[in-house]
Amino acid sequence: MEMRTLGNTDIEVSSICLGTMTWGEQNTQDEAFTQLDMAVDYGVNFIDTAEMYPVPPKSETYTATETIIGNWLKQRGHHNDLVLATKICGPGFDYMNGGRMMTPEHIEKAIEGSLKRLGVECIDLYQLHWPDRNTNFFGKLGYEHLEGFNGTPIEETIDALEKLIKAGKIRQYGLSNETPWGSMEHLRISRSKRMTGPVSVQNPYNLLNRTFEVGLAEVAHKENLGLLAYSPLAFGTLSGKYMNGARPEGARLSLYERFQRYNSDEAITAITAYVELARKNNLDPVQMALAYVTSRSFVTSNIIGATSLEQLESNLKSSELVLSEDILKGIEAIHKAQPNPAP
Repeated sequence: MEMRTLGNTDIEVSSICLGTMTWGEQNTQDEAFTQLDMAVDYGVNFIDTAEMYPVPPKSETYTATETIIGNWLKQRGHHNDLVLATKICGPGFDYMNGGRMMTPEHIEKAIEGSLKRLGVECIDLYQLHWPDRNTNFFGKLGYEHLEGFNGTPIEETIDALEKLIKAGKIRQYGLSNETPWGSMEHLRISRSKRMTGPVSVQNPYNLLNRTFEVGLAEVAHKENLGLLAYSPLAFGTLSGKYMNGARPEGARLSLYERFQRYNSDEAITAITAYVELARKNNLDPVQMALAYVTSRSFVTSNIIGATSLEQLESNLKSSELVLSEDILKGIEAIHKAQPNPAP
């Protein structure tokens, strides 16, 4: 497993990160434990979670995933060889501690909860799950300026995170679902105050949604703010398992109506083309899609997720696949014909 440096730090993370958002919903604790064991045995040292998980978010299951990971860590007996990442929720859910925002008070409360559930004294990477302001994220591309909602000033949030770093409760902080402006504002303010700035940004990136390349890829390179790519298989659609209207039993799109982001006619056309390209070249469509994401120069780690061990094993093996120039040209041809059909 290739190891990569997390931003301007001395933290080395595996090029594949284990995502955990199904644990406590689609997966039981025992299943989660088995996934963790398999991933770590394969060479993965990077585990990503969030206080909001599992998804879909519900008041009944909120924080369950962190608890499951904490139970596994306790059973394992040590975690010094792992890099643990979690996230504080953004605004919008009343049951998440009153629909809080990124105020110092709420950040302090959130970190104490995550530390307790995970059973650790320090979290390696603490991420802001989504911005505390009106902007475009979660599939929204167009920016519509709305007066009256700016949320907590970024400077206050940075001050609170700096206190956590100095207190030894977190090592670094990162962004998530962030824009180029938001990323640069975090960097600008932290530098002006000689404080620790963000070291990563966790945004969606896959063959159907390469919008990260438009503005944030340049930021990632020039500011060393590497991408932690989530949804690299576009909710599993790039596997081809949903083609021709199929809805496999137990699959995410079969269970939950809310996940419709990658179901447009344009997306289906692109999915079909990518799957056919892979199969024509005797490749697993899943491994081709994942290998493409992992190979991008602005990606620090590719966050995979699975509900079965068979899926997980296939995802992990994608780290061994090097795409040929012909395959890369084929991918670019499809992207040019159907660019970003499902942002």
